[in-house]
Amino acid sequence: MRSLFHFAFNVTDLNEARRFYGGVLGCAEGRSTETWVDFDFMGHQLSLHLGPPFKTERTGHVGDTLVPMPHFGLVLALPDWQAMAQRLQAAGTDFLFAPQVRFEDQPGEQWTMFFCDPFGNPLEIKGFRELDAVYAA
Repeated sequence: MRSLFHFAFNVTDLNEARRFYGGVLGCAEGRSTETWVDFDFMGHQLSLHLGPPFKTERTGHVGDTLVPMPHFGLVLALPDWQAMAQRLQAAGTDFLFAPQVRFEDQPGEQWTMFFCDPFGNPLEIKGFRELDAVYAA
């Protein structure tokens, strides 16, 4: 079965959301009203609604690092991840965790970066040499 992921969450300014998700991340805008806007998030649907964003805390233990929870993001092929990292760096993104490799030479080796959207919603973008390695044990 193939399906698309849908995630709806809150932002405080739809125009700022358009600048970030459309401009910085390069997501195509879909339908919208005065209170929400949809984006094509690399083939998945994000619905951004006006309201208070999630409360997040760095409580997720990944190796020796505490990552923000909850968070969401993407898993990309490594060349696409590298292009996204360059795009974010060129936009002056303030990274929580700068682009880096994690679990090097181990099963599940991945490149990762964490940053927040303008509303404090944390995103993680992962890159893999082979997408089949996402679930490697």
